[in-house]
Amino acid sequence: MEAYVTPDSLEEKAQYWLRKVEPFNQHRMHLNKEKSALLVIDMQKFFLDPVSPTFTSGGLAILPTLKQLIQAFREANRPVIYTRHVHHPGRIDAGIMGWWWEGMCVEGSTESNVHDDVAPRPNEKVIFKHRYSAFYNTDLETVLRCLKVEDLVITGIMTNLCCESTARDAYYRDYKVFFLADVTGSVSEEMHLASLLNLAFGFAFVTTAKEILQELHK
Repeated sequence: MEAYVTPDSLEEKAQYWLRKVEPFNQHRMHLNKEKSALLVIDMQKFFLDPVSPTFTSGGLAILPTLKQLIQAFREANRPVIYTRHVHHPGRIDAGIMGWWWEGMCVEGSTESNVHDDVAPRPNEKVIFKHRYSAFYNTDLETVLRCLKVEDLVITGIMTNLCCESTARDAYYRDYKVFFLADVTGSVSEEMHLASLLNLAFGFAFVTTAKEILQELHK
């Protein structure tokens, strides 16, 4: 499938997506830096290698912007939390996902690691998950509560699977969700935009890295 966005076209595309969601994106929020955390969802080699059967082209396009955003959160001394979607080699934790998807990201494999450009530091939390939502059967909520996080900035892949599922679950738990149109990616523009529309309508403030960076630097 041909890439729907590249690093060079990302800014222009993001402005187009924001225009499309604007009628529904009415719950504008301002980031409370002191209560914020950055969530980096599934930016793993398994999904970012162009020869992988699960290649997500939108993920490659957002790498430079995500790298900049991660650095900004670190400089602001705010948490950067990662997720990795993995399964046991014997698929004993796969459930219906083992039937739904042909490929499984195996725990402990090189492909399961986060891409080198945005890899976590040793002191940064990594959530290992087996389903789309980063909240499902993980300690993410416990970590966020302990860190007194109220504003959650969501980035990563795929927009319409793990990112959207996590954003919905965050909303159900009363977090303010900032969903970044230019730092989430999918396999097609239709899927990416569909999620942005859904989330803007009922779950999140859809925005861009530029706006979050401005809030962090206030």
